[in-house]
Amino acid sequence: MTTERIGPPLTGGERETLRAFLDYHRATLAMKCEGLTDEELRRRSMPPSTLSLLGLVRHMAEVERTWFRRTVNGEDLPLRWSAEGDYQAAYDPTGATRAEAFAAWEEEVAHARRIEEAAESLDVTAHNKNWDEDVSLRLVMLHLIHEYARHNGHADFLREGIDGTVGA
Repeated sequence: MTTERIGPPLTGGERETLRAFLDYHRATLAMKCEGLTDEELRRRSMPPSTLSLLGLVRHMAEVERTWFRRTVNGEDLPLRWSAEGDYQAAYDPTGATRAEAFAAWEEEVAHARRIEEAAESLDVTAHNKNWDEDVSLRLVMLHLIHEYARHNGHADFLREGIDGTVGA
């Protein structure tokens, strides 16, 4: 399967541009994982780091869930991979599979898209329990763009270490 990645508009409105940049970064993470086996996706970067591509996908599912469902939508949900609220648990790819990780990530992205599209404006605010602060949908979208961009840089290095693939 080949991931379609569409670049953001050069002259779009604010919401359209934020949405497109977020989708661009989501597609980039998926592209970095294309064509790899479960074992390759679980391969860790270098000791003592436990970072892997599969761990990044699981982490980003948790990030999407936390910011859109738990914060913006106010849903009382546990983390996917830790009943104790340990965000680091998602990074542990032990026993994880592409099918499990991508199903969770795609489900959370679909929820996030629905929540964002239903919001009246980027000025909608919600309470972030971790920060004990109110945040706008605008901030949430920018935060996720930042989070994906940062982790896609990690994904670049991880993928290169697995099979030498670089770029895009």
